[in-house]
Amino acid sequence: MPMLSPKRQITIPKELCDRLDVQPGDEIDFVEHEGRVTLIKKRKGASDGVLKHLKANSRYTDEESLVDTIARRRSSTTKSKRRAA
Repeated sequence: MPMLSPKRQITIPKELCDRLDVQPGDEIDFVEHEGRVTLIKKRKGASDGVLKHLKANSRYTDEESLVDTIARRRSSTTKSKRRAA
């Protein structure tokens, strides 16, 4: 049975890696839900077209969107710095 090492690492059994086609160097996501952890192997192109159905709101230009995003990030950064002080 795999065990968590002192460095918080775990070894996935070779048989499982072979079945799931997981190789050293593959990128893996960890998802936690209700006390369970799921490993998901990232695959190139797996999410292609996922957002295809979404359309941009024509009321906003790319520049307006960029400026708004930067302003929000600066605002949230400033708030978190104030809380830390």
